[in-house]
Amino acid sequence: MSEITPQIVADHGLNEEEYARILHAMGREPNLVELGIFSVMWSEHCSYKSSRIHLKKLPTSAPWVICGPGENAGVIDIGDGPNGTKLAAIFKMESHNHPSYIEPYQGAATGVGGILRDVFTMGARPVANLNALRFGRPDHPKMKHLVQGVVAGIGGYGNCVGVPTVGGETNFHPAYDGNILVNAMTVGIADQDKIFYSAATGVGNPIVYVGSKTGRDGIHGATMASADFGEDTEEKRPTVQVGDPFTEKLLIEACLELMASDAIVAIQDMGAAGLTSSSVEMATNGKAGIILDMDKVPCREEGMTPYEMMLSESQERMLMVLKPGREEFAKAIFDKWELDFAVIGEVTDTGHMVLMWQGEVVCDIPLGPLAEDAPLYDRPSASKDEYKTWAKVKPLGDIPDSTDIGADLLKLMACPDLASRAWIWQQYDSQVGGDTAQLSGGDAAVVRIHGTHRALAMSTDCTPRYCYANPYEGGKQAVAETYRNISAVGATPLAITNCLNFANPQRPEIMAQIVGCLEGMADACRALDYPIVSGNVSLYNESKATGGGSAILPTPAIGGVGVLEDVSTMTTIGFKTVGDVIWLLGQVGTHLGQSLWLREIAGREDGDAPVVDLDLERQQGEQVRQLIARGTVSAVHDVSDGGLLVALTEMALAGKKGCTLSAALDTVQAFGEDQGRYVLTTPPGVTVPNAVAIGTVGGTKVADVELADLHAAHDSFFKEWMEQ
Repeated sequence: MSEITPQIVADHGLNEEEYARILHAMGREPNLVELGIFSVMWSEHCSYKSSRIHLKKLPTSAPWVICGPGENAGVIDIGDGPNGTKLAAIFKMESHNHPSYIEPYQGAATGVGGILRDVFTMGARPVANLNALRFGRPDHPKMKHLVQGVVAGIGGYGNCVGVPTVGGETNFHPAYDGNILVNAMTVGIADQDKIFYSAATGVGNPIVYVGSKTGRDGIHGATMASADFGEDTEEKRPTVQVGDPFTEKLLIEACLELMASDAIVAIQDMGAAGLTSSSVEMATNGKAGIILDMDKVPCREEGMTPYEMMLSESQERMLMVLKPGREEFAKAIFDKWELDFAVIGEVTDTGHMVLMWQGEVVCDIPLGPLAEDAPLYDRPSASKDEYKTWAKVKPLGDIPDSTDIGADLLKLMACPDLASRAWIWQQYDSQVGGDTAQLSGGDAAVVRIHGTHRALAMSTDCTPRYCYANPYEGGKQAVAETYRNISAVGATPLAITNCLNFANPQRPEIMAQIVGCLEGMADACRALDYPIVSGNVSLYNESKATGGGSAILPTPAIGGVGVLEDVSTMTTIGFKTVGDVIWLLGQVGTHLGQSLWLREIAGREDGDAPVVDLDLERQQGEQVRQLIARGTVSAVHDVSDGGLLVALTEMALAGKKGCTLSAALDTVQAFGEDQGRYVLTTPPGVTVPNAVAIGTVGGTKVADVELADLHAAHDSFFKEWMEQ
């Protein structure tokens, strides 16, 4: 074993104080295997040491929450299934940011694979994938390669594994030039009486390794994901895992087949930090100990050491605790699916992780310090005034009126943040499984609950420019927008998952973003009765590499899930019938601060984020859902990026019908991004309480611009960029 030097400690991402804690916990100097295990378990990616103290402030419970944060994924009650069953939705969002910047195809693909495993580990069959992507400037020399690779990786993995990719979001900003964000979300459905957890119990119960063999790919992936980028990003390529979606499909089927029996005591995905995190989490959650025989770990490369086996992040692997005597039964299932199966250890009562190799003990660590007693930091946070000074967001001041509303609309519809995403979602198989009821391009994706007339609605949302200008309001708005999108299709929003992407938490101004966004999210969740049941924290998203930006914009991506009681009542955004009356629910536009119009037309990123009135959000959402359930409205769309005129244009393009407005809109009415608003359409003669009639469906124009020209502008960005 190598001597542990200060340089080796530093190379493992541990500071002097943390190494001193290890010495105290061990009562001796660790060997290299033990140091490696501490390094990954104490990384930000696994321990959340800079965010745990603030995550505790989030509301996580409700009568319909079956399992909140702490397991592989969150679980909520979604009511009746076919044949009298009671069903649960199981879902989570995860980041694969750093790997996707280094190797975009495999980084994104393995991000999808990992989040799928988090969901089917708990007994759910995955029914939908979504994603939230952030890229830098389209004219950045690396960006087209990154976009092409990430989209191909998401499509390649999801399509092969047979789970539809039904929704998501993609944005561009120079702040992501040197550190893109790839957040993947999976939603699955399980019987409530067949949900599996990770707590290893039963002294002497066998611990079983299943799936693919262990290789040297992904070693130190969790540590790499917990550091910012320097000049050496290419050298980090070996830390990116390599995925095999065909093996993942076999693994899903084998696990679900075994789950139909009574053989499993506990099960855990080998995700970040691989065999280390899965075994530590299982033993910790079960308040037990664990002993593993490293000679029995299936390896695909010669001469692998315990250090490499424990830190590898090879994909498509699971760890299980079985009931005694069920090993052969389980092995027969995995043999049938042509997957590795090996009994590699057993549950103990020691409270320690012990590793054996070639007849010797090569690791003996008390589990407490590894997990529950991992470092916890209350990092210094800038005050609101200090943050404002640092962020340098200028006051809005005087805004020139648009000289040509129609020309501005054309330019906005063609800008990267509003342009059609068809180039992206056409690469995804969105209908495999036959239950997709609403595809990408609307407010929320909708997937039928198989064998019923009910459905799940889901959406991912965040507006990072709001979060930068005002972290608190931005955090509120990210939650509120998923609530709005799910309400807009007629579903009741039930719970959210999140992926909290921020830069270096050791900087007080970045900590201010984290604290502010989480406070806003927490208040929104409480006001909307919309708890957080799972999530992921991704920090150190910044780059010192040449040509890269510094810190990303604060990006607390939110994934919302709701239930639609009758899928036949679902609404879509497209205008339906000529002569339908167009209604605006909510005030006319008054707020241009941080709007896309201000950025794209006026060239400014000034002003405060729009304020989110949470009581109004709830009231408007409830009214919209009631109108949809009664069949009163024919189309619904929330008003978000770009304001009212962009929302109307999106409805017109989706329905291939123009509209005539009762009065011309000025700049702030047309493009203001006030929150809590919806556009609805009804047949003539119907009145919508609290809403204002603003026009009618019909014609070939929106705001005196031909639909054909708007369609061409909307389609132009990706088409032209990818053909260059």
